[in-house]
Amino acid sequence: MPNEPSDTEPPTPLRRVRMQRRGPILVDGPVEVELEDGTTVSSDRFRVALCTCRRSRRYPWCDTSHRRRA
Repeated sequence: MPNEPSDTEPPTPLRRVRMQRRGPILVDGPVEVELEDGTTVSSDRFRVALCTCRRSRRYPWCDTSHRRRA
């Protein structure tokens, strides 16, 4: 089963993810994000905002560009 602990893997700490209507997804960090092309980007901040509208100049990180066209 996917949710059963493995004897060989250490437990992974849970990350809190906050969904917001008309806004970014907030993730408690540090975090590593795998993009569609397979590349990864990471942030060691205590909380990151992931862009859901793809208007950010810093994608996948949100820079609040969605507010200008909402």
